[in-house]
Amino acid sequence: MVVPAASLVALTLLGGAARAFSQTHPPENAKIERNAELQAQQGVRQMMNGRLNAAVSTFQGIEREDPASPLGYLLEADATWWKIYYSTANLIDPDVFDVVYSESTPYDMHFDSLVKTAIRQAENRIQARQEVAKSCLYEGMSYALEARLAGLRAQDLATARAGKKMRALLLKALALNPSLTDADAGLGLYNYFIATLPAIVRMLRFLIGLPGGSRQVGLQELYKAAQQGQFVRAEAKFYLAKDFTRKGELQFTKSLQLFQELRQEFPENPFWDLLTGSIYMRLGDRRNGEALYRKASAETVNGNSLVRKAVHRQVTAALERLHPGEKF
Repeated sequence: MVVPAASLVALTLLGGAARAFSQTHPPENAKIERNAELQAQQGVRQMMNGRLNAAVSTFQGIEREDPASPLGYLLEADATWWKIYYSTANLIDPDVFDVVYSESTPYDMHFDSLVKTAIRQAENRIQARQEVAKSCLYEGMSYALEARLAGLRAQDLATARAGKKMRALLLKALALNPSLTDADAGLGLYNYFIATLPAIVRMLRFLIGLPGGSRQVGLQELYKAAQQGQFVRAEAKFYLAKDFTRKGELQFTKSLQLFQELRQEFPENPFWDLLTGSIYMRLGDRRNGEALYRKASAETVNGNSLVRKAVHRQVTAALERLHPGEKF
């Protein structure tokens, strides 16, 4: 399959800002931030377990507790992107972001509003010299989400522009605070896809001055985020596993290990059974692959959540391809 140009980012100065990074904040602000980060980690676990509505509620709690922070809006936008992805994408396609068969969903407007709010709140904090490194990270991650949706819709130029902004902000965040390994996820996707789509990149680099990338560096950055990330660790693992299945890689054993880890960590989500089964199929292990397909089918047959309905729809299609004429 030809990877759409918009898939290239998914996904993806110092001066006075460096002084701002060392500023201290009132204890009550630090306590609010710590509580928000703990809630955010809980919400991310819910999101990756396929409990998207619960995750949204958790992220909205962060927004209520600290409405000036970009974090809650950013993560709610992430959960909303997953709703769009489950609703419209080919879930077992080997490419990271497949061009969808629907141009829009009921979630699009809310997603756009959340991303814009996260960007605005991050910019406000940067201008006020408050948590500059994290604010750059959160703004960069917001542009990464903007690029993800544009990529899902094959909007090449919009994806590239958002990816360019993402890259600059994430590099600034890491320059201010190298421990912000969540930035490596966006940078990894950017570097990988810039390096693996040469014809498209030449055009976009000419049009908007898009910086170059490195396939190997991209994989290394994704691996680092998958091991050490705070909020994006599981998503980075997902992207890395998908990258390993692409035609330029075909490292299915590595992909299988990563998807198995996601299955173990987030057992409530049948999506991981579906993806792990698809890798067994690509390895020629039909017995284990079909067993996982049937497991996912049985667990989602009466599902009423968006995730379970999406998984059931696509695992049914996969089983029908294996057994033409049989009903599932």
